Amino acid sequence: MNLKNHFFERKNNVAKINHEDDLAAEKLASEILDHLPNFSTRPIVFVCIGTDRSTGDSLGPLIGTLLQEKEIAPYHVYGTLDDPIHAVNMDAKLAEIKQKHFNPFIIGIDACLGRLKSVGSIQVGDGPVKPGAGVNKELPEVGNMHITGIVNVSGFMEFFVLQNTRLNLVLKMAKTIANGIFESSQQLPKKQDWPKINWDLETEQPTVAE
Repeated sequence: MNLKNHFFERKNNVAKINHEDDLAAEKLASEILDHLPNFSTRPIVFVCIGTDRSTGDSLGPLIGTLLQEKEIAPYHVYGTLDDPIHAVNMDAKLAEIKQKHFNPFIIGIDACLGRLKSVGSIQVGDGPVKPGAGVNKELPEVGNMHITGIVNVSGFMEFFVLQNTRLNLVLKMAKTIANGIFESSQQLPKKQDWPKINWDLETEQPTVAE
């Protein structure tokens, strides 16, 4: 199912989906699948960033915990309420992930702040997530693509705003994102269904075997 184009906002190749949309999970799944490399043997790793010590910043580990309760093979998930990935341990956790998985395709997930009219929106796009940017922290960029949830308004006392974000909103957004990731895992072609790729020595181009 392709739910792109006119069904939700897109700016600078970043899709924005309202978490209250009845089709939010399906739209998110479609976006994830469109960004994944085709027929790649690269492991797909979700890195859910945040901490349960701040309500607004708990979006990532909430998503990681919800995903742990689902069957989402072949995906791998890091960052949960029990074992979060945050500013203090991020370098070590990223090094651990890259040691466990050869050349992983990483999807960074994090909470962010934005305009008032965008609060509650889920953003999906190419390129890394930039954790800590909203509260002026210098942290490594994470991911080949990103999923971010706008949990509150930016512009003034960001750290305080994150601390006082409503848990109800964060939990609803986490459930929608986790459901979208699960839906994409169900639609992902299994390796045994992939076409056989041959390499044409004359044209030096890959070809699909019949």
